[in-house]
Amino acid sequence: MTRDDIIKMAREAGLAYGSDEKPLGSVTRFAALVAAAERNKLAAWMIERGYATGHGDTVEDLLKELEWQIAEREREECAQLCDRFANRMMSAEECAAAIRARGEK
Repeated sequence: MTRDDIIKMAREAGLAYGSDEKPLGSVTRFAALVAAAERNKLAAWMIERGYATGHGDTVEDLLKELEWQIAEREREECAQLCDRFANRMMSAEECAAAIRARGEK
């Protein structure tokens, strides 16, 4: 949710006014506080699960970073299974089963 989304909702609820589109004082500050709280909530969730937050200034930035990190982890874990297969530490069937089992965690 963006600052503009929050201001729009405040206007629809009758909490904000102004036809000149100048900042709406307390509503604008409130929108910034809500956005920061949501960003911090997501950042805390990511950190608890071992993901880096990088330079995520917005929720959208954090979600893009999270998506990239999840894909990177998945690639690395699959590569490790392939290494085990290549070194004959597991059969092709065991490798396939291990990859499928990852979705059941």
